[in-house]
Amino acid sequence: MDRQPPTRATTPPRTTARDLAAPPSRHRYRAVAGVLAAALAGAVALAGCSSGKSASSVASEAAAAVEKGASAAASAASALASAAGGAGAAIASAEAQASAAVSAASSAVSGIKGGLDAKADVSLGEVTTGSDGKAQVQLTVTNHGQQSYRYVVQLDFTDGSGKVLDATAVTVQDVAAGQSAQATAHSNRDLSGTVKAEVANAVRY
Repeated sequence: MDRQPPTRATTPPRTTARDLAAPPSRHRYRAVAGVLAAALAGAVALAGCSSGKSASSVASEAAAAVEKGASAAASAASALASAAGGAGAAIASAEAQASAAVSAASSAVSGIKGGLDAKADVSLGEVTTGSDGKAQVQLTVTNHGQQSYRYVVQLDFTDGSGKVLDATAVTVQDVAAGQSAQATAHSNRDLSGTVKAEVANAVRY
């Protein structure tokens, strides 16, 4: 009786790190795509059957809804852009007005030839809103000199952070030596929010 050679157990091929890192084959992609397509087709058919409509009708309605939603989103984005543009224009206009007011008030003070610095002679009260809706503040000028002087005061209206919103120049006539006089400064336009006032410059002459 012939002896048969012993049967060797076959070892399955090892999966290496290179095999794991290798990208899936095109066949695998096609298989996954086929499964997804079948699932989508089934979902559409199920929706059509449950509503009594054909799959093509359901798909058409879904596409129309998506298109309608996209159109609404585009309209909303356009409206927001327009609003942002309008707000930006308003801010730019307010900043331009503030810059022009500061320039005019500063020129009124610098135009006094031979004037002496007098910021220490000026004190301010609280900013209030006048009947015309504009900001106003009362200032007091005390002449610490030895003779009568006239005063020109540049006053800046600022917000809570110190940003200049408006500016004006106030003239106080003939304050006798050792005496005080009061005047009221008004903003050139309506100012909203927290408004403060500060003496930017002052001269006596």
